[in-house]
Amino acid sequence: MSQIQAQSPVVHPVRLRSQRQRMWHTFLSNRPAIVGLVLVIIVILAAVFADNWFIALPRGEDPTPLITTFDPLKQDARNRLAEPDAEHIMGLDSYGRDTWARILYGARVSLAVGLGSVLLGGVLGTFVGTLAGYIGGKTENIIMRAVDVLMAFPSLIMGLMVLAVLGAGLSKMILAIGIVLSPTFARVAHGATLTIKENDFVNAAIAVGANRMRILRVHILPNILGELIVLGSIWTATAIRVEANLSFIGLGVSPPTPAWGSMIRDGTQHLGYAPWVSIFPGVAILITVLGFNLLGDGLRDVLDPRLQQ
Repeated sequence: MSQIQAQSPVVHPVRLRSQRQRMWHTFLSNRPAIVGLVLVIIVILAAVFADNWFIALPRGEDPTPLITTFDPLKQDARNRLAEPDAEHIMGLDSYGRDTWARILYGARVSLAVGLGSVLLGGVLGTFVGTLAGYIGGKTENIIMRAVDVLMAFPSLIMGLMVLAVLGAGLSKMILAIGIVLSPTFARVAHGATLTIKENDFVNAAIAVGANRMRILRVHILPNILGELIVLGSIWTATAIRVEANLSFIGLGVSPPTPAWGSMIRDGTQHLGYAPWVSIFPGVAILITVLGFNLLGDGLRDVLDPRLQQ
């Protein structure tokens, strides 16, 4: 009897993880997602702490640079197109302005357009898509056919059409790109709503007399929010790229406000002997877009229940 007890296997207790712990484990085990998160945090911190605007504005002072010691608008005509050195680590542009300082301040424009347009397009598209998917019938057909028409236009062409009507400017660019992105959010929200509304908990809510807006707000939207967050993180990179394209052709923010696309355009005339004027803003776009794409892929792995299983 004692021999049988000695040979019996030892059963170790199973450590159960909560859903939040499983999500953190999935995300932290995805190295590309960690790299994307680090890149996004670096870009955001560089944009926020480029100067002390958050301290100077309440006091009525002019903000002074923090990360860099140079004003992005100050010109030095005697040292135009100076090569990168210890003082100007990314050189000077054709007007003698510090390229590193302009990249830091240009990050604010790119992030404002990227995040603002995705928020606008996400809210508008999600409302339209969920409403069409839940109501169904002729209303759904009319709304989704209009969405299909908008999705048929390339994002850059659609942005040009909207800006041709509204004109150039930061707020108008956010509105234009937000309109461009809204059909994609509407399509994703529509498909997810068609799946969710057939579940028993939605039918139970209908049976107890819940109105449409409550069902959409309480039962459908929380269940499709994960897909929308993933889509928003990925399309933030697309919005930043579209903003750079529009700035490159002169439809971005008004000069001399720094923007990565306009910086690349200004340097195209000097690529033969001063390539750094265009290369460094292009690298900034590459790093930012790559960071948001990697972060979006990681969030997809975390929030997709099929991948969690």
